[in-house]
Amino acid sequence: PRTTRSSENQSSGAAMDPLAVLRDYAARGDLDKIIFNGDDVLFGDDYTFPANAPTAFTSKQSGRPYPLSAAVFLAQHNDLKHTDFLQAARLRRIPPVSLPDRKTFLDFLHFGDSSLPSAEPLLPSSFAQDAHPPPPPPPPENEEGEGPDADDASTAHVRALERPLKDRNAVLDARGRDFLAIYHAALRREEDRLRNKDAAPSATGRHEPSAAAAASLANPKLDKSLGDGFVPIILVPSASQTLITIYNVRDFLEDFVFVPSDEKMRAMKGSPKPECVTLQKKHVRGAGGPVAFEVRDKPASLKADDWARVVAVFVLGKEWQFKDWPFKGHVDIFNKVIGFFVRFEDDSVDSAKVVKQWNVKIISISKNKRHQDRPAALEVWDRLDEFVRARS
Repeated sequence: PRTTRSSENQSSGAAMDPLAVLRDYAARGDLDKIIFNGDDVLFGDDYTFPANAPTAFTSKQSGRPYPLSAAVFLAQHNDLKHTDFLQAARLRRIPPVSLPDRKTFLDFLHFGDSSLPSAEPLLPSSFAQDAHPPPPPPPPENEEGEGPDADDASTAHVRALERPLKDRNAVLDARGRDFLAIYHAALRREEDRLRNKDAAPSATGRHEPSAAAAASLANPKLDKSLGDGFVPIILVPSASQTLITIYNVRDFLEDFVFVPSDEKMRAMKGSPKPECVTLQKKHVRGAGGPVAFEVRDKPASLKADDWARVVAVFVLGKEWQFKDWPFKGHVDIFNKVIGFFVRFEDDSVDSAKVVKQWNVKIISISKNKRHQDRPAALEVWDRLDEFVRARS
């Protein structure tokens, strides 16, 4: 590498190692006299080295030597936080020193044996493995060995021995932590708990509506208000030909986007169909906070207490959907449970011919315009809010 020095010291300067010069400038407190000049690094008026000259300072990870520019830049900016240091080095197009190599080099720079001859490699690794940097000299004491000056000197001595491990930014750094996965795991645990609680099939494997169920629905008033531990139930059809099913109901009511059920089924890759889905409505009038709803598609598995929590149903438009329900007929059903029929806006009128005879709200969505899903889902929530508030 090219090395120059003033005329009186030219012969000795040719063999001088740049790291030895850098360490000498650091010991004298003259790092500010080192400047970058194009492709060179100028050490005052004494030495000039190529900025890209390889040094004995190597990367622990790759084993490649750092150029002189990287060592000088670290020596001059070691007071920066490492993230700020990396950004500043990249802006100057200087190879940044990694965090593990940074401490090793700074220990070498400030505590290394400056009397090492230039023939020996000026590597931090050349020091003995069990060697430790000598501590700073003890603080001077005044004549009495006490007093304010002694206290200040002791404090300075302690701080000189400190080595920062983490700052407030490092403690608050949450990269690598997936809080959304934690949230979904909690929802799955709640769904499992509800399934285990309600999984009590009869000997025939089918739950027949009882007189107790009908009695519990005699009074449509809700015993508890939303957000007070009361979890309402929304029923959806189990048939695949309906638009809203247990597969895509969360996408529609919680995320405000319609996803076809067959797409959701393919994404599950053969996983069993969920028996209960829990979703949240963040803003419900009359509730103190987010309200959880259960969505189910097997009315036959509901118990008497469960029927008292049913507040809404997405209808298929077929009479058999309400077989064995503990109600007297359509009038009784839709007085105590609000009904919704979701259809594509360009479907024929005949598809809603039967539904128009019932007291249900018809919700139209587009086959292709997904930006229209949000108003449709919000209309469902608005109607449901009004209905629940009237029952409470």
